[in-house]
Amino acid sequence: MHIPVTTWSLEQTSPADLRPAAEPAAGVRIVRAEVPSPEFSRFLYTAVGGDIRWTDRLSWTYAAWQEFLSRPGVETWVAYENGTPAGYVELEAQDEGAVEIVYFGLVPAFRGRRIGGHLLSCGIARAWDLAGRWPGRDATKRVWLHTCSLDGEHAMDNYLRRGFRLFDTKVEEQEEVAAPGPWPGAY
Repeated sequence: MHIPVTTWSLEQTSPADLRPAAEPAAGVRIVRAEVPSPEFSRFLYTAVGGDIRWTDRLSWTYAAWQEFLSRPGVETWVAYENGTPAGYVELEAQDEGAVEIVYFGLVPAFRGRRIGGHLLSCGIARAWDLAGRWPGRDATKRVWLHTCSLDGEHAMDNYLRRGFRLFDTKVEEQEEVAAPGPWPGAY
């Protein structure tokens, strides 16, 4: 069976576009995962996206994860609440000073606790200053992302509140897939 899926592309073109969210309660910190770890990144991907049909990376081999994560300008920033991973934002530096927020989200148990806006705000700020951590990269001129009608119900609103502007909308028919959960049969 096929279903219509709307994909929205959004961007910021200046660091001044960022409208940061308020910081959540004490106990939340955001840390860069500086050592490329396919195991950890796959855990985050499945834990965050398992209930919202993130499936495109499920077939990736260990080597494919390692290759992607080891690319200059790819960064994973993880939100922890009292030591437990609560969500993440994955950045990818691209040509001509663009940085894509490739993945962003929270583990279901941490949604609705005012962590997402803060994590997204930190991820956007790190996208704007990414070149300072990667010698040879162009300074960031644009931060962009896409979200779709299958993502979390508050995703688009969070992006707009953080200062993103819509620049493209597409509707395509996609094969409907079951939400895989963080491991097969979880949902």
